[in-house]
Amino acid sequence: MLQKTRFSIVILIFTLFLGSCQFNTVYDEFFVIEDNKWYKDNAVHFNVEIKDTASLYNFHLVLNNTTDYRYSNLFVFMTTTFPNSNMTRDTIEFVLANASGKWLGKGWGNVKESDILLKSGLKFPLSGPYEFFIQQAMRNDTLTGIRSVGIRIEKTE
Repeated sequence: MLQKTRFSIVILIFTLFLGSCQFNTVYDEFFVIEDNKWYKDNAVHFNVEIKDTASLYNFHLVLNNTTDYRYSNLFVFMTTTFPNSNMTRDTIEFVLANASGKWLGKGWGNVKESDILLKSGLKFPLSGPYEFFIQQAMRNDTLTGIRSVGIRIEKTE
């Protein structure tokens, strides 16, 4: 009986901890890359509805790659379409491994997750739908070892 009670308490604490981590998350979506092969002409697409333009946000790009990926970095183009149809385009670099080839992302085994905080304290200028297109910008037409690409947007305090 005591063992069951301890186990229940541990599960409750763990559940509360996980729930509190997600409390400020406004958007957290991943696009899975089919067969771990990201083709140059296949942009991933995210639609985000922003209602609160007074709050500050942290904007993350998240990449999951396998250790089969043959480069130490990854360049991507990110095109943002604002609710008023204006567009911006940025080039972003993920540094995935150090100079000696050690993977920098988190994770065990052959899958690593790299999280880039693109902007801290971001204020969205307009309420409404934002579209984000992310396209690989490497010199190879097909990148093997890329599992998924994601966006995470969190409200800050």
